[in-house]
Amino acid sequence: MSNLLTATNLKESLWETLNKVKSKKLMPGHADAIAAQAREILRTVKMQLAISSQTSRSVPFEVIEFSEGKKKK
Repeated sequence: MSNLLTATNLKESLWETLNKVKSKKLMPGHADAIAAQAREILRTVKMQLAISSQTSRSVPFEVIEFSEGKKKK
C-alpha cells in the first residue's frame, strides 16, 4: 500500500484493520481510533466539497487527488 492518502488507500487500510480485529491481531479500541481518524478525514473532504459548492469555486486539487489517487506533478 502506498503512503499517499487516497480514498482507495483509506478503504484498504480500514479493511485491513477490520481483518486484524477479526483475527485478534488488533485490539478493538485501536481499531476504533483508526476508524475515528478515517471519519475525520472524510468529514474534512465533505466540508471542502460543500464550501466549494456553496461558493461556486472549483474543487480543491487535494480533494481531487484524494478521490482519484493522482499525485500532483
